[in-house]
Amino acid sequence: MQFTAEQIASFLGGDIIGDAKVCVSNLAKIEEATPGTITFLSNPLYTQYIYTTQASIALVRRDFVPEKPVVPTLIKVDDPYICLTRLLELVDQARGRKSGIEEPVHVALSAQVPEDVFIGAFTYIGERAVVGKGCKIFPQVYIGDDVVIGDNVILYPGVKVYHGCRIGNNCIVHAGSVIGSDGFGFAPQPDGSYKKIPQIGIVVLEDDVELGANTTIDRATMGATIVRRGVKLDNLVQIAHNVEVGENTVMAAQVGIAGSTKIGAQCMFGGQVGVAGHRHVGNHVVVGAQSGIPNDVKDNMEIMGYPAVPKVEFARQTVYVKRLEQLNKTVRELQQHIEELKKQLQ
Repeated sequence: MQFTAEQIASFLGGDIIGDAKVCVSNLAKIEEATPGTITFLSNPLYTQYIYTTQASIALVRRDFVPEKPVVPTLIKVDDPYICLTRLLELVDQARGRKSGIEEPVHVALSAQVPEDVFIGAFTYIGERAVVGKGCKIFPQVYIGDDVVIGDNVILYPGVKVYHGCRIGNNCIVHAGSVIGSDGFGFAPQPDGSYKKIPQIGIVVLEDDVELGANTTIDRATMGATIVRRGVKLDNLVQIAHNVEVGENTVMAAQVGIAGSTKIGAQCMFGGQVGVAGHRHVGNHVVVGAQSGIPNDVKDNMEIMGYPAVPKVEFARQTVYVKRLEQLNKTVRELQQHIEELKKQLQ
C-alpha cells in the first residue's frame, strides 16, 4: 500500500515541509532509507543522516530546523518515535490474519475454545483449559491442563504453558518461551545428594504482558509467581519461583531474578542484570547492564556495577580503577626513594 505525505501528516497531526504528494510504501532506518520509504529522526546522535538519507519522507520534531538542504519531505510532529510506532501498528494491522484450526491438533473435550481463535498445527490443548476470544496460537504450542488464557493473546510457535498457569488479556509470548516449569528447589540430604522439592504453585501473567523468545518463568513452590500488568521481558530472561515483577517494569535480555525476590513497578533493567534471591527492589529503579544486586534497593534509585551502587558512586569507582596503574607506579617510586633515604641515613 502507498501513502502520501499529506495522508500521513493528517493521520499523525503533523505539519508538512516539502512535497505533500510524495508517496511511500515502506519504512526504513534513517541511515539505510531509500526512495519510496519513510524514516524518522528522534535521537540527536543521528542528525547527520538527515542530510544524506534518500528517504522520501522523514518524521522530525516540530522544533527541528535543517542547517542545509535535505532530500526527504519533512513531517514535523511532537514525538517522531511515538508517531513511528503508530505507523508500524498500521502496517502490522494491514497484514493478513490467520484464522481457523489447522490439522492435526489435539483439543481436549473438556477444554473451552471459542470459534474465532486461530490454532496452528501440532498444538496441544489439555483438559479443562480455557482459551479466550480472538487468540492466536501458532504451531507446536503446548497448553497444559487447567490453563486459563485471556482474550486476544498471541502464543508464537513452540510456547509451552504448564498446567494451571494463567495468562491475562492482550499478552504476547514469543517463540520457545516456557511458562510454569518447575522452580529450582532442591533440599540437601545428609549423604550430600539433593532431594527435589515439589513445585505445586502456578504462574500468573496479568494483562498486557509481553515475553521475548526463550524466556522462562518458573512456577511457584506454593502460591504464584506473578508478572504484573504491562511488564515487558526481552529474550532469554529467567524469572525464578515465587518472584513478583511489578507493573510496567521492563527487562532487557539475559536478566536473571532469583527465587522469592520482589521487583517494584516502573523499573528498568539493562541486559544481564542478576538479582539475588529473597531481595526487594523498589519502584522506579533503573539498573545498568551486567549489574549484580545482592541487597535490597530503595525506590527511585539508579544503580550499576557489582555489587550494584548508585550511578555516581560507580562512575567514581571507575575513575579510581583507571588510576590504579599510575598509583602503583607512584607507590613503587616512593618505596625506592625511602630505601635510598634509609641508606643515606645509615
